[in-house]
This record gives sequence, C-alpha cells and structure tokens, in this order.
Amino acid sequence: MKKEIAVFDYANEIMKAVETGVLVTTKVEDKVNPMTISWGTLGIEWGKLIFTIFVRENRFTKHQLEKNPEFTVNIPIGEFNRKILGVCGTKSGRTTDKISELNLSLEEPKSISVPGIKEFPLTLECKVIYKQKQDKNEITEENLKACYPQDVDGSFHGANRDFHTAYYGEIVSAYIIE
Repeated sequence: MKKEIAVFDYANEIMKAVETGVLVTTKVEDKVNPMTISWGTLGIEWGKLIFTIFVRENRFTKHQLEKNPEFTVNIPIGEFNRKILGVCGTKSGRTTDKISELNLSLEEPKSISVPGIKEFPLTLECKVIYKQKQDKNEITEENLKACYPQDVDGSFHGANRDFHTAYYGEIVSAYIIE
C-alpha cells in the first residue's frame, strides 16, 4: 500500500536523509540495483519538481541509467538497518545482487519501471529529463583535490578520479510504502 505525499511537505526529512545516505535504484531488464548516495538536490526547474542525483562515470548505476533513464530515490524513515547503506555504497551491481544479499523487498512502481524498496519507504519515482557531465574546468581547486584525487582508481567506492554526471529526475510520483 502506498500513501501519496506532497514532496515539499517532506523536504526537510528528504534532505537530512541525503546527508547521511539514501538509495538510488535503477532497473534494466531484470537487474534491479540500489546504490547509496549522499549527494543530491531537491528543487524546481522548468516548472517541474526535480530530484537531481550525481553519479560517477565508472558506476554500474550510470550504465543502468544510460539504458533506462528512470530511477527511484528510496529514503529511510525512523529506524533502519544501516548495513543496507554500507553494502549499497561499497559493492558494485556489476558483480553483486544487492537485493538478494540484503533480502530487500521490492515495491511495484506506480508510474515508472523501477521499483521502490520497502525498507526505505519514502519513495520518489523519477524520469530523467536532463543530464550533464561535470566540466573539470568549472570545479574549484579545493573541490577537485577533496573529491576527485587523480591518484585513486575509478572503481574505488569513496572519492576517486572519476567525475560525475548530473541526472535531473522529474518526480512523477511520490509516496510512503506502508
């Protein structure tokens, strides 16, 4: 069961959760892949409610988004198993079925092809309406050094040399899985 919500009524909870980690879930064919993110923005562009995610070039999630430009943002409410964020933030969907490993429960989507995750019940269903790769020349030296060290391999799960692509997802449905 899904309780429809007005996104901005939950903006504070959403952005506080992003700071500590939420899941972005993608799906191509039968492969569902959740990935932990702690960079994201909620806002309005082109008169549309948007959630923007930032995905490094080498991530399996980017590969998935290029094939199916839809994603869900899955946000915990109250107590939750922090191991979920750890596994989804350090293991790649290329080699790991995180859904099976963590025994996550998928929720049928309302408007897109990508499911929600019951364990992280506040769900934003998003369709990509714009994407753009970051321009290295426009990033401050301080942020380049802190977030894009060129001596760290692109497969490393923390800060590494790969830049991000920003995916602007129009929020087409928002609800809490009950």
